[in-house]
Amino acid sequence: MNHRAALLSPLLPLALYGAAVALIVCGMVVTSHFAGGRRKHRPTTPPYESGMTPTGSTHIHLSVSYYLVAMFFLIFDLEAAFIFAWAVSLKQSGWPAFVEMLVFIGVLMAGLGYLWHEGALDWGPSARRSKSAPREESSLQARGDDVRQD
Repeated sequence: MNHRAALLSPLLPLALYGAAVALIVCGMVVTSHFAGGRRKHRPTTPPYESGMTPTGSTHIHLSVSYYLVAMFFLIFDLEAAFIFAWAVSLKQSGWPAFVEMLVFIGVLMAGLGYLWHEGALDWGPSARRSKSAPREESSLQARGDDVRQD
């Protein structure tokens, strides 16, 4: 039994911490349930933002480029955080870490080049038209249709 107690003794602070966190969370939920208001009348039920009453539908269709910008920001923002942490510890890390960061930045640049080549960074309507026009023309020539040059 003494061996088992020796194995479990380092886990005791973690278990106490977990129990304390669970107790605090449950206490907050129960307190908010009893302390919170229960009246539901007209002025408190609609959403409220910046002192303005909402108008229109909440179902807004956003362009795909909006989500692309968000994904690119997340990806490159996380990469910047990694590069900053690396720069802080560069003296302790030495040359191997420098070479690894060069490879890391090279992979980032290759990904950015691929996105640029595929047109993921071209968002305007003119960019979409110019990329799609040669494909349509080449497909018409492949079928043998007459392609007009205006």
